[in-house]
Amino acid sequence: MRLLLVEDDPMIGDGLEIALKQSGYILDWVQDGESALDCLKTETYQIIILDVGLPKYSGWEILKQLRSWKIQTPVLMLTAKDELEDRLKGLDGGADDYMIKPFFLEELEARLRLLLRRHQNRTENLLTVGGISLNPQSFEVTQNQVPIPLSAKEFALLRSLMESPSTILSKAQLESRLYGWNEEICSNAIEVHIHQLRKKIGKEKIKTIRGIGYQIQQKDAC
Repeated sequence: MRLLLVEDDPMIGDGLEIALKQSGYILDWVQDGESALDCLKTETYQIIILDVGLPKYSGWEILKQLRSWKIQTPVLMLTAKDELEDRLKGLDGGADDYMIKPFFLEELEARLRLLLRRHQNRTENLLTVGGISLNPQSFEVTQNQVPIPLSAKEFALLRSLMESPSTILSKAQLESRLYGWNEEICSNAIEVHIHQLRKKIGKEKIKTIRGIGYQIQQKDAC
């Protein structure tokens, strides 16, 4: 799950980077509007956490630009201003949620989970596909109610597949969701994770679409 954090306050940025990575997110953090726009031109994110007051381009300008590009990624805006006019400006301008600084980390993470559910048309955190259940909050995975121990990368891979069960995800898309900027990626990393995951949940659970990518199976094989 890859997030973009656009925040120029080093203390807030450092805290969010550490906390969100510990919660299993892949996080790209930039500190000005120009860098944010560059990221949005080249990377795909599941959520954008966007500060309002930024150098070079404001959060309002970034929001307006990304919506003009038809990028529908959910946006959670952060601001130090507790003014109704500012909140309305953000929400009416295309933001999906709005938080006032200072905030509790637990609430921010809950709002992130809510935005993901809304964007994926889900009503609960628990993901269930073909007898497999995954809880993004507790990091628990069960198959037919039996706990399945997974590594962090295996969990992230399975989560990506289960969040888009009708979609074939390419190797590049999976790499983007599993690895951050500073992480070295071996050429066969995804294939290795797929192999290990299949050993734990069953080879038939993840289908290889030759030349395209991978897709989780929504029904048990007959």
